[in-house]
Amino acid sequence: MATFLYRLARLAFWRRWRFALAWAAILAAVGVGAVLAPAAPDDSHAMSGIEAQQAFDLIQQRYPGAAADGASARIVFVAPDGQQVTAAANKAAITEFVDEAAHSSPQVSGAVSPFTAGTVSDDGSTAYATVTYKVASADLSDAGKSSLEDAVDDARDAGLTVEAGGDVLSAQTEAGGSSEVIGIVLAAVVLLITFGSLAAAGLPLLTAILGVGVSMAAVTALGSALGLSSTTGTLASMLGLACGIDYAMFIVSRYREERAKGHVPQEAAAIAAGTAGSAVVFAGMTVVIALAGLSVVGIPMLTKMGLAAAGAIVISVLIALTLVPALLGFWPNAVLSRRSRKSRPATEGGSRDNGGSRWARFVLRRPLLVLLASVAALGAIALPAKDLQLGMPGAEAQSTSTTERRAYDDLAAAFGPGFNGPLTIVVDARGADDAKAAVSTISREIKGTDGIVSVTPARFNDAGDTAMFSATPSTSPTAEQTKNLVKTIRAERPATEKTTGATFKVTGSTAMNIDIAQKVQDALIPYLALVIGLAILLLMIVFRSVLVPLKAAAGFLLSVLASLGAVVAVFQWGWLAGLLGVQQTGPIMSLMPIFLVGIVFGLAMDYEVFLVSRMREAHAHGERPRQAVESGFRHSARVVVAAALIMIAVFSGFVGAGESMIKMIGFGLAIAVLFDAFVVRMAFVPAVLALLGRHAWWLPKWLGRLLPKVDIEGEALARRSAAPPTPQTPDGDRAGTESVRL
Repeated sequence: MATFLYRLARLAFWRRWRFALAWAAILAAVGVGAVLAPAAPDDSHAMSGIEAQQAFDLIQQRYPGAAADGASARIVFVAPDGQQVTAAANKAAITEFVDEAAHSSPQVSGAVSPFTAGTVSDDGSTAYATVTYKVASADLSDAGKSSLEDAVDDARDAGLTVEAGGDVLSAQTEAGGSSEVIGIVLAAVVLLITFGSLAAAGLPLLTAILGVGVSMAAVTALGSALGLSSTTGTLASMLGLACGIDYAMFIVSRYREERAKGHVPQEAAAIAAGTAGSAVVFAGMTVVIALAGLSVVGIPMLTKMGLAAAGAIVISVLIALTLVPALLGFWPNAVLSRRSRKSRPATEGGSRDNGGSRWARFVLRRPLLVLLASVAALGAIALPAKDLQLGMPGAEAQSTSTTERRAYDDLAAAFGPGFNGPLTIVVDARGADDAKAAVSTISREIKGTDGIVSVTPARFNDAGDTAMFSATPSTSPTAEQTKNLVKTIRAERPATEKTTGATFKVTGSTAMNIDIAQKVQDALIPYLALVIGLAILLLMIVFRSVLVPLKAAAGFLLSVLASLGAVVAVFQWGWLAGLLGVQQTGPIMSLMPIFLVGIVFGLAMDYEVFLVSRMREAHAHGERPRQAVESGFRHSARVVVAAALIMIAVFSGFVGAGESMIKMIGFGLAIAVLFDAFVVRMAFVPAVLALLGRHAWWLPKWLGRLLPKVDIEGEALARRSAAPPTPQTPDGDRAGTESVRL
């Protein structure tokens, strides 16, 4: 491995124009493909294997046209204090709104008055009208939206409080807004401080942006052919940027180190790729394993996002191994710090004491105390995770500044908390002797279930063998009582089937979210087992050790549990919620644990490979175990810390989003990187290695014979570069002599 990457980097350095133009051509090709490709399909929300989806599919089969994806708006009217919406003036204003909304745009399918549909609260203070559209919300024209907004403003001018729910006037929140830009700027500042050179700081950013450009253009170009939606590339862009910066930074850092030892530019770039590049390859492989493993969850959207992100990581690795050495050929000296360019190489050796080595000696002097303190701290932060409740936050989690949230609150106050999340019951009466009697019995049984407030009249299909009705719970859509209610209704199904001959299924947005949360929860343990198992095997090959991979897995579990605990404490319990702008606490987004496990595992293994590979390299070259730990920190601690700070800066940009789910993802990832890089890798890892001593690198002989031998430590390169050579180019010239000296 090391020798192959060494030769590849030498070639890229020498033929830098060809490699640079090749990547430019690749970017241009996928860019043209993206421009010419058909529009990406809409997101697929199909979730195979859950009852709510099966019921939805049954509706599509038995009610042709009922599953149309037209947009809708629920306009809520609240009368002034002491008045009723049925008062003459208020009723006239609402009627005028309905008439105006019905004719506001050619895209409007119809508008139903609350006085016709009977959607007036018992106390008469609140009513709502429904406006339906012929097209999906994404296809609504700006003129159509503006016309509805004008009609709402006219009703407000009449003295009513008017809010709009649904997906017509919903605010489109940016993922991070200006905060995301601030995150990128902070990443650039960290790079500049780390390297002390504008060129060294800019090179990782440049190559990472190029990698993201290639990845996103490829997703767009292949969107129609592979069914990739517009949101498939979200995870790919985020991880592609973060990992792309890290991988390039790691190689540039090793290049500077080899230059300080006296190697000429081409040889330094080749050695950097052969050693640090090997670590990049295996770090990238662990991330790819984690992302590809998302397919075990069984959610198509998540599978596509994981595979697209895995592709982005592969591109980041290829760029780090080929384009980075090529760019170093253009600017071999510019990436060095000003002090290094002015110093003699012999004075810039890699054995100089620094903050990383001093911290390592601190841990090595008291490893047991550091180990106990790190485990206790992370364990305490992880405690809230035992109360983790999964769900899918809706309008109730949005800011009170949005009209959707205010509409949600008004409806809950007037019609009850369960009104915003009714359950849809689909009755399949094909096996019943009397379909109407069977549906009537099922409706009556469900209405009598504790926790159900009301049920609507059943609506049959044209064939008369299927019926639908809604059941309104007494609790909110995200309440634990509602989840238990759905389980109770489904548990009563066998008895009902016996007496009626008909069966039923429960669906609707509330039931769908409950089923998705359960499916994710059931898949979490198999996903963890698959990903950790494959990664342990991979790390065994990399480090030729049994205990080091097990230690890496244990450290990852500590960091991910602590980050889940922090997410629960903030977004479910409300601790420090005001500081982060969280206006409504509630269940944790269903996909959050899977996202957190997959992404954080990949990043944690990055840090593990970057840090421990230098320890393994030092140990393979004859250093004692404690010396190897100190050497690893001397060479890699600063780079790992910088990489972590960059990722924290990028992820923290999402905390500034107005959308609660985006804020939750940003916070969870940022805090997870903080725990993993600064507690696990900087404290837990050296403490465990210090206590294990030489046993850390123990490998049974029989297992050693089975595992393939991969030269990640660069032993072959060490023999090649025992004395700093002045290598020859393929044409016989000295390497680097034609490089631009900057």
